[in-house]
Amino acid sequence: MSVLVVSGTDFGVGKTVVTSAVAALARERGASVAVVKPAQTGDGRDLDEVIRLSGVSTTFELARFGEPLSPAAAARVAGVPPVSLPAAARFVEELAESNRLVVVEGTGGLLVRFDEDGATIADLARLVGAQVLVVAGAGIGALNHTALTLEALAHRGLDPAGVVIGRWPRETGIIERSNVADLEMLAARPLAGVLPEGAGRLGREAFAQLAREGLGATLGGSFDPSAFKRRVGVL
Repeated sequence: MSVLVVSGTDFGVGKTVVTSAVAALARERGASVAVVKPAQTGDGRDLDEVIRLSGVSTTFELARFGEPLSPAAAARVAGVPPVSLPAAARFVEELAESNRLVVVEGTGGLLVRFDEDGATIADLARLVGAQVLVVAGAGIGALNHTALTLEALAHRGLDPAGVVIGRWPRETGIIERSNVADLEMLAARPLAGVLPEGAGRLGREAFAQLAREGLGATLGGSFDPSAFKRRVGVL
């Protein structure tokens, strides 16, 4: 049994698609998989997307807040108690007893606040002893956001499971092609995967194939970072 926390460097970098891809590959290998979203904010339906794309139906949304804010702020605006990450950690540990893999998808970036005391998804990862898969962007700001995220993980004694680019654009320029090498330098290892922009619009079968090609061996796929860099002309 294992737990993997998926966290982004920011909002909108492709966490749900990466979560779906990890879950799809584990399910394809015959593993029992559960996916947990400790807090959903705004009008998002992340777990519906996970079910549609991966076929994994053991999913749990522990709290939902109407405003597209951090979980702490959204709970405060709604006048309801915030998410308890210690309770969420206990729930995840219980799931891990009966599932080979539990994937926990965070909200926004690593240090987004879940309560007024400043608890973050990094705290949940520490409580359950999980590695953190970092989903990064490819364009302007990606390097600084990724460096800060990896530094925050190291400061908390957390082990990164790798860096995945969650939305590789159809049309790339010098920024994206240069950032790949720098992202690998920051992570001190090759990229753990690259998924293309628009992957979330695919059907389940096509998405499964994309997941196999877009995630590396440690995540159950066949992604070859060296071949990717040659193909896109990394600078």
